[in-house]
Amino acid sequence: LWGVVSYKSNLDERRKFAFGVGNRLKCISRPRCIDSVLLLRGRNLIRRDKIWDPPVNVRSRHLSNVMNTKEAISFGTVQNNSPSEKPVSQTTSTSTTPSSSNSLLEPSEDSSLNNASSLFYGGERVAPPPETVDFSFRELWAFTGPGFLMSIAYLDPGNIESDLQSGIVAKYSLLWVLLGATLLGLAMQRLAVKIGVVTGLDLAEMCYKQYKTVPRLILWLMVEVAIIGSDMQEVIGTAIAIYLLSYKRIPLYVGVLITVLDTMSFLFLDKYKLRRLELFFGFLITTMAVSFGYQYIISDTPQLEVIEGMFIPWSNDYRPGTLLQAVGIIGAVIMPHNLYLHSALVKSRTINRNEVKEVKKANRYYFIEASVALAVSFVINVFVVSVFAHDLYGKTNQDVIDRCSNSSFSDDITSAFTANNVTADVNIYKAGLVLGCFYGGFSMYVWAIGILAAGQSSTMTGTYAGQFAMEGFLNLQWARWKRVLFTRTVAIMPAFYVAFFSRLEDLTKMNDFLNAVMALQLPFAAIPTVAFTSSVALMKTEFVNGPLEKIISIALSFTVIGINLYFIIANLEQVELTPLMILGVVVFGIFYISFNIYLIVHMMVNLGYKSLANNWLIKRFVFDDSNLFSNMAPADNAL
Repeated sequence: LWGVVSYKSNLDERRKFAFGVGNRLKCISRPRCIDSVLLLRGRNLIRRDKIWDPPVNVRSRHLSNVMNTKEAISFGTVQNNSPSEKPVSQTTSTSTTPSSSNSLLEPSEDSSLNNASSLFYGGERVAPPPETVDFSFRELWAFTGPGFLMSIAYLDPGNIESDLQSGIVAKYSLLWVLLGATLLGLAMQRLAVKIGVVTGLDLAEMCYKQYKTVPRLILWLMVEVAIIGSDMQEVIGTAIAIYLLSYKRIPLYVGVLITVLDTMSFLFLDKYKLRRLELFFGFLITTMAVSFGYQYIISDTPQLEVIEGMFIPWSNDYRPGTLLQAVGIIGAVIMPHNLYLHSALVKSRTINRNEVKEVKKANRYYFIEASVALAVSFVINVFVVSVFAHDLYGKTNQDVIDRCSNSSFSDDITSAFTANNVTADVNIYKAGLVLGCFYGGFSMYVWAIGILAAGQSSTMTGTYAGQFAMEGFLNLQWARWKRVLFTRTVAIMPAFYVAFFSRLEDLTKMNDFLNAVMALQLPFAAIPTVAFTSSVALMKTEFVNGPLEKIISIALSFTVIGINLYFIIANLEQVELTPLMILGVVVFGIFYISFNIYLIVHMMVNLGYKSLANNWLIKRFVFDDSNLFSNMAPADNAL
């Protein structure tokens, strides 16, 4: 039930033609339950109510006659027959250009494309306290939360395993790579935050609006692959943690099944307030910091060598395989789905997007919070790298067996390590055994608790990322338990198979494979992020990437993408490929490169290349005027 009236109509006409209220809202007898103001800019529909959004087909049908106007369209409320009854709100607006106003028009924040944050937090949003000063710790605290949830992806079991391998292979000499990767991640997260804060839409919702159907669906599938791959790593890590905590009494395949149940149970946390939920994630991060920090303290790591490793990018500790390990660190740290997650999480705070000053303040607070959160994650990763650099760098499997020969873990170490002079082959499970042997059984349990916290926290944020992606790309809302059941079922099938039929080492090999898979997905998050934040039509002149920022963001994005591709190719060289596998790699490679070219062309148009924007082929297959995607979009169409 949807009516459209030009704001030029008189008040009585608008009252009569106000959109009706269906049984869904049960508002027939309550005329004040809806107060809606819609603005129309080109083809962008802008809502300012938080109650109901019409289906897309209904919206398009009734807006067809006014789609290209620059007038504001006003919707009143259902009126009683009583002449004394007045509408709650009758608001109109004139068009605003980026150059003529300091206000930002509210994007379609409450449309069906943008309910993810309300679903995620049970409909709750945090309203930061009003402050007259440019900075206050009270206001910063109100914005604290999304960045720490985002930082959990930097601490998942895949990252922990990459850390310990880095310490074993290169000692402290790759800590500067870890620092650089974290800073690169912060730069990308800043762009993702800007999308959510400025437009009111997360990255997936923006893709829904800006890409044509086929590329949008391909993007969604690629993001789902990354999320499921990350979820598999978390399943493996959690199962190993349970295996260690039970001292091998709970088999790995049972631990894999337990991860389904515990994740479902943690979803009940959504019943509590938003700040309590964020506090729980903070507790998990604290658990990891205490667990891995304890290992760092008892290992008596030389502090000076750790600091040198962070800031001096050359060392005598480099060995064969160091370059590949450095590339692996970058691939493990920068997660593609994390950009989609962070851009949605920032919508949990109430921001007055009519005021440029307020939007700038929100961007600043989110950047400070993300910086602190990633600094914490970096320190935790340094703990893990340093412990194994100190204990296992330059050690062979035989060295580990000899050192643990008189330990209560002797039998476990002997069965886990092959007696040879090869560099110690350690994974998350073996790391727990080594710590138990070197520092006592308590140390092993502390390690397992840290891994369990890493697995549980990252699997929950992965669930939210999957929900945001599905709702944004497909404009489809799913109950979270269905989403978890779908994602976790797909994730546990291969993990359960390997855990039941194979050796523990095969789980580690699967982890390496998953790192390569997620590295492949990075362009499908990085390129759209750079593209959207470089668009004047989407970000307005106050928030669009400047020339230097565009150059840096594009250079960083393609550098990371190139590094990840090198990592994948290097891993493929270690695999014996059959002719059928080679054919599959070639076919996938052609598709992969072609789709990346499509995204790059789309981005170049967005950056302002008029020759591309005016090409009929580009207009037909890449974007059209209704996308409002290029920098050449009229000012009236901005936001």
